[in-house]
Amino acid sequence: MTRAILSGLAAVVVFGTMFGAPPAASAQPASLPAAIFTDPLADAAHPPRMEVLHIPSGGVEINGVAYLAGGAGAHPTVILLHGLPGNEKNLDLAQAIRRAGWSVVTFNYRGSWGSPGNFSFRGNLADAKAVLAYVRNPANASKFGIDTHRLVIAGHSMGGWVTALTSAQDPAIAGTILISAADMGGRGAVPAAKSVVVKSMEGNMESLAGTSPENMADEVIAFSPRLSFNAEVAKGLAGKPLLVLTSDDGLAPNAERLAKAVQDAGGKSVTVRHEATDHGWSGKRVALEAAVISWLQGLK
Repeated sequence: MTRAILSGLAAVVVFGTMFGAPPAASAQPASLPAAIFTDPLADAAHPPRMEVLHIPSGGVEINGVAYLAGGAGAHPTVILLHGLPGNEKNLDLAQAIRRAGWSVVTFNYRGSWGSPGNFSFRGNLADAKAVLAYVRNPANASKFGIDTHRLVIAGHSMGGWVTALTSAQDPAIAGTILISAADMGGRGAVPAAKSVVVKSMEGNMESLAGTSPENMADEVIAFSPRLSFNAEVAKGLAGKPLLVLTSDDGLAPNAERLAKAVQDAGGKSVTVRHEATDHGWSGKRVALEAAVISWLQGLK
């Protein structure tokens, strides 16, 4: 996501006092999960592998990739969502999670990065649900060795917005991870002319099909407050573990406010961590992997 749209998103943030523990320092080598720097033990009968997926959604089949963990039996699985437009896909994170014994499913929304169809924010929400339905299909779960009772959904940037809204409506999700989440619904609350929103979208068009900055602006302007980090979303997230990772991109207060709302709604397992890095976590990739893997390993 470009600086222009990040600046627009930050405009809707109400900066408040940080809650909970102070920002954690970067993980030290002695505390890093072994999966970050160690390959798993070889299992010739059940080696790790990669599978190309074609996932039905909205009358087309979107493109996906499954990074499947080695070892016999069904594996817990993370559904990993990229942002807008998705230049940073966090595939290093996917590989590290797989080394930790979890499988990872990534995908490209309709109209993005070669997936057929037209790109839209509403379509992104529908695509996430379609991916969950696909991996829960008994035939697919068996084929790919997916433990459908241990599905975690994780999203970066705009993907964090898709993740939050999707997980809030799905009580069977085992956990939720938000990475520098961008509240696209909150973007619609910015008291600015449409031309300002259009300009913020113009820098996010690479590899998107079937849309325009004007169409994207119309969508996000219409979202607020129904499709934002609202009280209903917080209530829906309260019944499952939540990891919120923030960075120095201006979006942290919105994500922190959502985490606090989840706690106020009864959430008993909310973890918030901040790192001094950019929106893409360019200088904190190992810290990102350590935070996610340690949290996943702590799930019961």
